[in-house]
Amino acid sequence: MKANVLKFALIVGATSLFTAAVQAAEQPPQYLGSCGACHAIEGLGAPVTGNAAQWEPRLAKGMEALVSSVKNGLGIMPAGGMCNTCSDDDYKALITYMSTPQ
Repeated sequence: MKANVLKFALIVGATSLFTAAVQAAEQPPQYLGSCGACHAIEGLGAPVTGNAAQWEPRLAKGMEALVSSVKNGLGIMPAGGMCNTCSDDDYKALITYMSTPQ
């Protein structure tokens, strides 16, 4: 019985570690140092990462319009969205990540 409990605990632990690693891999590397500063926290005026309802009207504008807004700045978001090294493809990946329900 104890061996089965131990096996179960090891499987659950390994699954949790694998899930965390997969989730971390899906997050663009620039997110925490740039977009995450404002989009990870409710109440700052930016659409929150993973909140599909907040992102829906923005996504309706199209990806090119969103990338343009990031590159030029919008509201209090500075030009480049705090990612001075991001390419258009990086911005697209970041927008996709943030607009996808978490």
